[in-house]
Amino acid sequence: MGNSGPTEGRPTDAEARKTRRDFLVAAGAVGAGVLLTGSRSIAAVAQEKDAGERSEPVGERNTLSVRDFGAKGDGKTDDTKAIQKALDSAAGTHGTVFVPEGAYMCGELKMSPGTGLCGYPVWSYRNSQGAVLHLNDSASNCLLNLTGAYGALVNGICLHGGRLGGERTIHGIMVDKPDYGSQEDTPRIDACRVEQFTGDGIRLERIWCFTVRHSHSIRNGGCGLRVRGWDGFVLDNWLSGNGMAGYGAYDESASNTVTANRIEWNRHGGILIHGGSTYNITGNYIDRSGRSGIALLPRGESHCAVMTLTGNVIYRSGKPDWGKEGEYDSSHARLENVRGVVFIGNTMTAGRDDGNRGQWSPDYSIVVRGLSSSIVKDNAMHEGSLKELLVDLGGHDANSVIKDNVGTLQKP
Repeated sequence: MGNSGPTEGRPTDAEARKTRRDFLVAAGAVGAGVLLTGSRSIAAVAQEKDAGERSEPVGERNTLSVRDFGAKGDGKTDDTKAIQKALDSAAGTHGTVFVPEGAYMCGELKMSPGTGLCGYPVWSYRNSQGAVLHLNDSASNCLLNLTGAYGALVNGICLHGGRLGGERTIHGIMVDKPDYGSQEDTPRIDACRVEQFTGDGIRLERIWCFTVRHSHSIRNGGCGLRVRGWDGFVLDNWLSGNGMAGYGAYDESASNTVTANRIEWNRHGGILIHGGSTYNITGNYIDRSGRSGIALLPRGESHCAVMTLTGNVIYRSGKPDWGKEGEYDSSHARLENVRGVVFIGNTMTAGRDDGNRGQWSPDYSIVVRGLSSSIVKDNAMHEGSLKELLVDLGGHDANSVIKDNVGTLQKP
């Protein structure tokens, strides 16, 4: 009698488990296979395509397939005009262009404001897979041009430069503006792979608000990601094996968050910033840089200022056989003439190439010069470097603190 009230109408344990299981299965399917665009999903578009239905915008159904515009994706046909026509059509409805699996040969493509370009993000660390755009025009400035494409989304696309262009610089994804304009750019680059361009994997010039996340920029001639601008989020990316820096900011830059990225095997360094300000650089793994793992350096009369760098792991920087411009390029971190910078709670260690091959590096763990209102403390350098753990070149003001940086030298 006492059990009938509170339990009446409740599912049995088996029914509850089944309900939870069904919910999780459904939620997992949505999470793995659905990218919402308007009122329907890319997965739905693909299913319609398989069923032979034409995927044209109907009311709010504003997802277009490049196949409906004549793109073949066979690795031979020049699909530039077909894909560009799809992108131009999407501009009229603020629609999203879906790229099914395939190898699409094309030259420079231009996106419009408020549009999307999406595929299935199935690439691996070593290979582009799924929806792959292959550069086939050496006269292009880039493969995907987002200049003026305010609010554009690029999701789940692979871009392959094939080293086309030789000495000519061609970027993978590019924003290139003569000035900062009157409104935020806000492009979102998500779950993309950008590789083997002679220029930068992603080049954002005079950018104002942006997001790059969950993406892989690898084996490009320039930087993995080069930024001139501000108000950006660089989150959870791989920036690997590029010819210059993993993340490079050689011109004005500010208010950027660089968090939880794997930045590895880049010839000119991991994170390289000249005269930037108001950065949050936290929780990154920086491995086998050709020069410094992190370098904050002046740009003319501009100094790096108001930055927090904490919780980063910096490993085997200054790869010797890749060369260095100056003595202190063989270091984990260089902080020179900085203002209001906090470098706390980072860990550093020396190392060799994979398989315990090659030469040990770096020579130095931390190099500091001309600190103003800055703190360098509580960093750990277990077997941190070969010659010296902390090189203090002086010139600091009375408001700066350098202390409690502990560790040991590596003795090969």
